[in-house]
Amino acid sequence: MKADKTGKVSVIVVDDSALVRQLLTELLNADPDIEVVATAADPYLAREKIKRFNPDVITLDIEMPRMDGLTFLRNLMRLRPMPVVMVSTLTEQGAQATLDALELGAFDFVAKPKQNLANTLVDFADDICASVKAAARSSTSSPIRDTTRVATPGIATQVISRPMLTGLRTTEKIVAIGASTGGVEAIRQVLSSLPSDAPGIVITQHIPGAFSEAFAKRINGLTAMEVRQAEDGAQILPGHVYIAPGDRHLLVRRSGARYYCQLDDGAPVFRHKPSVDVLFRSVAEQVGANAIGVMLTGMGEDGAQGMLRMKHAGAVNLAQDERTSVVWGMPSAAIKAGAVDEVYPLSEIASYLMAHSRQN
Repeated sequence: MKADKTGKVSVIVVDDSALVRQLLTELLNADPDIEVVATAADPYLAREKIKRFNPDVITLDIEMPRMDGLTFLRNLMRLRPMPVVMVSTLTEQGAQATLDALELGAFDFVAKPKQNLANTLVDFADDICASVKAAARSSTSSPIRDTTRVATPGIATQVISRPMLTGLRTTEKIVAIGASTGGVEAIRQVLSSLPSDAPGIVITQHIPGAFSEAFAKRINGLTAMEVRQAEDGAQILPGHVYIAPGDRHLLVRRSGARYYCQLDDGAPVFRHKPSVDVLFRSVAEQVGANAIGVMLTGMGEDGAQGMLRMKHAGAVNLAQDERTSVVWGMPSAAIKAGAVDEVYPLSEIASYLMAHSRQN
């Protein structure tokens, strides 16, 4: 992890709201590994403070005076590339701008509550601190361990605790993809390289509820496949991609020879909702050997045990390699669990998926 002379990750907070600057500074400084060395109310002030303090990471708002955050980010990535964590409002407009920021090279984003900010932002302290430290680590790709949160009873818990079913054999392949930090762009790259006759794909990406539909719509315009936010009961068809809503777990269920999406409003699993582990375990149970599992870039360990369960059910699993991962936490955890059959750079994953899915 890069750090200043104090041994802490140095951060500059850039936001036009004095309240947000104060709250983010307090939240970040409460972490013993982080120090906010400066704040700035607009990009022009931020530019001068970046020159002066040379921070490891900056947090950046999108809507600011004198120069918007996207323009500043574009200039920054051209002139002085560095890890940037976007702090965006949970709105449709904010979602679109945040996706633009990720395309421009932002490391990650944290959703900023639209209302009751002073009371609600504290709930995001863990996410903000984890993202900032991961951004500082990004050059060394050091994985970050996540903390398990036990789910309350519900469909997701039932899937995790049920034994696998056997004998579920059809000719239809299903691809299950899990991702977190860096996954928005990784998923875009994989899907944009797939043809219209690719197998049906189900995806869990750690993303806020207000962002997932905008993400699905954007990817839909960039691939030959039809991409949509998953709806409860939707049949999983070849040539279609189903992305978990940002506030629901996505599972796969089977009826006869057909597969369907199932949404669950249960508690977070591995701190996440949607959880990759919930998706992968349902795929292991319902799809078995006809599944292909893919673990892309991301923080933590969500999905590793579910992917291992997929392997035990006969699925073939692959993971993104360390070099092309923004954060090699989730792929590394899956590999260490013994759940992964092949490791590929991001640019080769689509080709592998098509080659394997056409095998009988």
